[in-house]
Amino acid sequence: MPRKTIKDIDIQNKRVIIRADFNVPLDGEVITDDARIVKSLPTIEYALGQNAKIILMSHLGRPKGERKLEFSLKPVAKRLSELLKKPVELMSDCVGPEAEEKAASLKSGEIILLENLRFHKEETKNDPEFAKKLAALADIYVSDAFGACHRAHASTAGIAEFLPSVAGFLMAKEMQYFDKVTKNPDRPFVAIMGGAKIHDKIKVIESLLQKVDALLVGGGMAYTFIKAQGGAVGASKIDEEGLKLIPQILEEAKKRNVKLLISKDWVVAEEFKADSPTKLAEDNVPDGWMGLDVGPKTIRRFKEVLEGAKLVIWNGPVGVFEWDAFSKGTREIAEFLANSEATVIIGGGDSAAAIKKYGLENQVAHVSTGGGASLEYLEGKVLPGIACLEEVKV
Repeated sequence: MPRKTIKDIDIQNKRVIIRADFNVPLDGEVITDDARIVKSLPTIEYALGQNAKIILMSHLGRPKGERKLEFSLKPVAKRLSELLKKPVELMSDCVGPEAEEKAASLKSGEIILLENLRFHKEETKNDPEFAKKLAALADIYVSDAFGACHRAHASTAGIAEFLPSVAGFLMAKEMQYFDKVTKNPDRPFVAIMGGAKIHDKIKVIESLLQKVDALLVGGGMAYTFIKAQGGAVGASKIDEEGLKLIPQILEEAKKRNVKLLISKDWVVAEEFKADSPTKLAEDNVPDGWMGLDVGPKTIRRFKEVLEGAKLVIWNGPVGVFEWDAFSKGTREIAEFLANSEATVIIGGGDSAAAIKKYGLENQVAHVSTGGGASLEYLEGKVLPGIACLEEVKV
């Protein structure tokens, strides 16, 4: 069922508590990438336009239930003030007298930011009393932290027990694009899977095999496929747990007539180092060498399949793209997709980092803000931070 968004509810002059994802990388007190903050702005600006009284909340890092000042949201409050061109006052805590008094006295158009939710262990335990304290600050709950919506925490799920609950624009956009993949995909539909561990993604692969026309496997994951089929992979990393799962994947692909392409040539190195000498290997990885990127034949074969695609989901790079010597495969596929006619959806995590590195974020349909959440959505799981939102009555 579709979920209500902030546009489906009257927030005029109401106190609105927005769960955002401000879990940004920091170097001391300097934010090194503010993309998550920027992506939260449409929801906040809409609430401002409706004269709402705005209370923002988020976690940052893993303080594990302790008050650790290196995980303070102070740099986030500063950056938000700059972006919104108005003061965003940081509370000293996310619950307690100060937050309660400030929330109660907020005027329309004013914004406060609660201090790091994870300074309290009750947050990750989804403690109902803690959720109730957060809910008491506001009239309406807006969920806009897709990156945290696969966790049943007090601020992502528990709070919805006590307030009318709707999605923000970022959450709605994520749901829209992942529903495109999971419910009624345009065809041909192609999935690219990379990264290293298969057992982490086995449920996603199984789910995608029910829907895709082709599955392209690169990155570290490919070597486990190759070894399971009797190929030599040299010193390439293998997912031992994943090895025993390969036969069922191959069988399922065959049964469903899914074109399954696994990388067949590679840029290999003797050491896992950025400046390690490299050579090309085909069909088998030589003893003592490890595959760290897909080779030119694989890139060409992948592009041939992607050529006619209407919908592409990409989760996981096809090489160690962080190092220039092993970035060619990921970069060429990213550039090819950026110039294609297909609707391209990039799963979060490393795939999103790669697209950002090559400056192609605005040339694909959607770059997800949630690595773990996007994987669970693709598995077909019901995510607690979405399940708690009000449904649109059809």
